[in-house]
Parts: sequence; structure tokens; C-alpha cells
Amino acid sequence: MNRRNLWCLMALIACCGACGSCSSQSPPLQLPVVPKNLLVGIGATFPAPLYKKWIDEYHAKYPDSAITYEALGSGEGVQRMIEELVDFGASDAAMTDDEIAKVRTGVQLIPTAAGSIVLAYNLPDVPSGLKLRRSTYVDIFFGKITKWDDERIQSDNSDVKLPAMPIKLIVRGEHSGTTFAFTNHLSAISEEWRDRGPGIGMVVDWPGAREFAVGNEGVAKLVQQTPGAIGYSEYGNATRAGLQMASLENKSGNFVAPGAGPGFATLSATPMPSNLRSFFPDPAGEDSYPIVTYTWVMLYRKYDSAQKRDDLVRFVGWCLLDGQQFNEQLGYIRLPPEVVSKATKALDGIGVQ
Repeated sequence: MNRRNLWCLMALIACCGACGSCSSQSPPLQLPVVPKNLLVGIGATFPAPLYKKWIDEYHAKYPDSAITYEALGSGEGVQRMIEELVDFGASDAAMTDDEIAKVRTGVQLIPTAAGSIVLAYNLPDVPSGLKLRRSTYVDIFFGKITKWDDERIQSDNSDVKLPAMPIKLIVRGEHSGTTFAFTNHLSAISEEWRDRGPGIGMVVDWPGAREFAVGNEGVAKLVQQTPGAIGYSEYGNATRAGLQMASLENKSGNFVAPGAGPGFATLSATPMPSNLRSFFPDPAGEDSYPIVTYTWVMLYRKYDSAQKRDDLVRFVGWCLLDGQQFNEQLGYIRLPPEVVSKATKALDGIGVQ
């Protein structure tokens, strides 16, 4: 239960007691037991399965811990941080300098994992691994390529008989860090997308006909249910949904399938700056997968109690070290050692008001 819901419940109970509306014969209402050291987080859907796994594993090791995480989207995570309604947030877009400036105590961004954004599709009788050139998938999301048997798709997949089926685009409608990373990539590889198209954003005005889904899991589910669909989603979600995934052309001109190996190659080719905010919209490297993003936990630079600060630093530190063993089994990319070192050092700067 998050803080806002808990406050509403407490207010309702107080009201009932004040007006005497609760019958003396009724059994007393049992309040949920909320640990006094509860840590509340809200944010990105992209890393949600991993964060929930981390919380469960951490609690098994440290039974005194009490952590909740709600996957409401990166934009919601950033906004709740600005309004100081959570103990930590999560985003795949990271916070901008302007957003951080709105937070009274400041914000420390901590990269915790990375993941590949895949183009998942639903084509009966067509295998996974359909090859899509950069210019081809840009024009698919522009709405310029509208049929699966379009010559531009078929020419790169001569060994596959593509159906004369309409392409149905599945996109995110809410503020999404995954949308930010995907459109950042499209803008890097297409001048038209960047300057005369939707551009970059957590929310963009998608051209042409499209259907909206909420969250990475929502996109994967809708693609799964819609023959002819293609959508962008986090690799782990697409894998768990059993979806076909395209091999995408990278900057070197190679078609690369998503996975832990190509994703790690992308991370390793890009140094992490001191502010721990790194984007690679069009990564170099023969083996690099072209759409990879870090995901960040957002911490306040100062907390109102030493206990809360200590609990958060201990948990996030565990995620950066012991927790990395769970990344690949859930479809995420483990952090390079250099990034782990910089991130753990940044935790030392989290203080108390």
C-alpha cells in the first residue's frame, strides 16, 4: 500500500470514529500493519520485474526490510520525486537538470541495470528474427510502410514468405521512459523523424494509425493478442510473452538480435560520465544492439532521517552488487564493472537533512 492510499484509509477510519457511524456490535476494523521503516518507490515499468525480484530476494536476506514499488511509468516516478511523495523513484529517461532543480534536497541518479528495447511482432507462420533495416523500421513507425509484404521488408527477408497483412502499430500513450529511449534512437538515425516528425519525448504525437497500451507489459500483451501487430517493449517482457522479435540493423550495418551479449557490448563501448547519466541512441560497434538504455533509481541527496537514508543506501548498494546476478535471467543486462564502481561511490554522497 502506498503512502497516499494509506493516508486516505487513515482519514476514513478517523472520520468513522468521529461520527459514531461504526456500530458497537460490529467487529473492529483491522488496519493493515505498515512497518515504520517502509520505503516507497514509484516509477518505470521497464525494470519492474527486476525490481520486484530484487525486493523479494533482499527481504529474504534482510527480513527487517520493508520496500514497495509501483510501476506507474517513468514520468510518474519523476513527478512523485519532484513532489516529494516517495522515498525513491525510477526512470528510464533519467531526470533532466531542470527537473532536478525543482527538488528541494537535490537528486542523485543511480543506474541499476540496463535493457534492450525490442521490436516485437505477431505474424503467424513467420519465425522470430525478421530483419529490419534502420530506414525500414523508421518508416513503419512513420506509417509509411503499412503492409507486411512491402518490398522493403521482403527484400531483406527473401527466405520468408511475408503475408499481405496490414501492419498494426502498438505504442505507449502515457509518459514513458521506454518511449523516450526509442524515440531518441529514431531521432538519431532519421533526420526526418528528429526535425519534421515526432522527435524525442516520453510522450510523442505518433503519426498514422496506432493503438495505445499502458506499460511495457501492456504493449507485449496487446502485440500478443493482435495478429499483424508490431510494438516496442523491453526484451524481458517480450520474452515472457513468447513474442517474435526482429533483428535490427546497427550502425555498422549488421543485423543484430536482442539479448544479454549484444546489450552488454553496447554498454561496454560507452564510458559512463561522472553524473551517471549516459545515453547511446546510435551505439557504435560491430556486435552492438542498436536500442539499449540504462534505467535509474532516483534518490534524494538528503533524507529526513538517518534510518531511512541507511535503509535505502543498503538496499540500492545490494542491488548494484549481489542483485546483478538476477539481471540476465529476467532479460536485463548486468552493469559493467566501471559503472558499478561509480554508482556505489555515488551512494556515499547520500546524506541527512
